[in-house]
Amino acid sequence: MSKVKIGLIQASNELHGDEPVAAHKEAAIRKHTRLVREAAARGARIISLQEIFYGPYFCSEQQTKWYEAAEEIPSGPTTRLFQELAKELCVVIVLPIYEREGIATYYNTAAVIDADGSYLGKYRKHHIPHVAAGGGSCGFWEKYYFKPGNLGYPVFDTAYAKIGVYICYDRHFPEGARALGLNGAEIVFNPSATVAGTSEYLWKLEQPAHAVANGYYVAAINRVGVEAPWNMGEFYGQSYLVDPRGTIVAIGSRDNDEVVIGEMDRELIREVRNAWQFYRDRRPETYGNIVSL
Repeated sequence: MSKVKIGLIQASNELHGDEPVAAHKEAAIRKHTRLVREAAARGARIISLQEIFYGPYFCSEQQTKWYEAAEEIPSGPTTRLFQELAKELCVVIVLPIYEREGIATYYNTAAVIDADGSYLGKYRKHHIPHVAAGGGSCGFWEKYYFKPGNLGYPVFDTAYAKIGVYICYDRHFPEGARALGLNGAEIVFNPSATVAGTSEYLWKLEQPAHAVANGYYVAAINRVGVEAPWNMGEFYGQSYLVDPRGTIVAIGSRDNDEVVIGEMDRELIREVRNAWQFYRDRRPETYGNIVSL
């Protein structure tokens, strides 16, 4: 299958942050189940949700309450639910959720589910920010909630394409993006929760650059809206699919719940890589000081 439709789901969180964790998860899972079905009905074969899709971006504060949102993967109820949905719709799903390993070890993770409902594996976010937003009390307090990823940069051979995952803040680091390409990725998904301000100008710059440098598609997913009570900024949506030439082939709105549908063409990957032999012309023997500095 040369051409594959990709579905990217961007959505707002509808509940106030003071509501119980269970209420957030129930409302968000109900909404995203509907949106996954919409994406499949519009022809999407690979569908990705946004970073920790089943609630608000709770890293705006530091509260033990949010540990309740974490689940084991793949044995947790959310992974199992979406395995059933993937099998029913015959779609691949990139499912970013909050992972608990053992008693109390936590990761920012995305599970990958194949079109037959089988669990293929997971990616754990490597780069964990910890900084105040605009100098205020709200922030990207992610080190409070997540350990850095320790599973490397896996690529999953799904029914429709070889896919990699890079989560939110990871996108600022080209090393992992290259590792995913070297591991065989044809498309890399970056589920995010990113707000207007310091990094917005990079949103349509860095990821097209990764796509060009590595000769693959990149799918960038962001949530929308402003989340109370933190009001740390506007999640500005604009989820998009970019091709190996750096051309954005589909993009969402800034402020609406939306299913963005774009088409990837695996023959274009071959064409671009034949024209630009970046992998052939690498000089890894000269890069040693990157890891020694």
